[in-house]
Amino acid sequence: MHHSRQRTATNPSLIKMLLDIGPLIVFFAVNAFYGIFAATAVFMVTITAALIATRVIFGELAAMPIVTAVFVLVFGGLTLYLQDETFIKMKPTVVYLLFAGLLLAGLALKRIFLETVMGEVFSLTDEGWVILTYRWVSFFIALAILNEIIWRNFSTDTWVSFKVFGLLPLTLLFAAMQVGLLRRHSASGD
Repeated sequence: MHHSRQRTATNPSLIKMLLDIGPLIVFFAVNAFYGIFAATAVFMVTITAALIATRVIFGELAAMPIVTAVFVLVFGGLTLYLQDETFIKMKPTVVYLLFAGLLLAGLALKRIFLETVMGEVFSLTDEGWVILTYRWVSFFIALAILNEIIWRNFSTDTWVSFKVFGLLPLTLLFAAMQVGLLRRHSASGD
């Protein structure tokens, strides 16, 4: 038992990443063999299990995974109850627009929600936080539009592949592209 705790302590980011993307990988695999309805049911179970595991292992949960899980459960439940895959396909669009809306609402209220979420990781000037917030808003809107284009014009299998293997790399690429802004607007001084 002590050995597994040692592993957790030495590589928590790997465990966190597996808990974040594991349900998506399972969703993809189950869809490939059993179809979208079985994949949706399994996705609902695995995302809930991942949240519980994250809470147990790390002692806390971030807001974004909780919101995402709630939407998976609601839209997944509608998908299964109504036997209509449209709901699970619309879920990313709704979540991305919700995140964009929340970030914009924060700016309107003179609150920088990104700073609240990422302030322990990055120290930016107020201007840097505002610019970063607008960039993430734009990115979330672009992802919502892209999701709509993919699910409305391509097969369910193509949409699932895009969801699993397209959205994460796009998000990582976008985040990596923010390094220059993070450096230019660092509040910690160079």
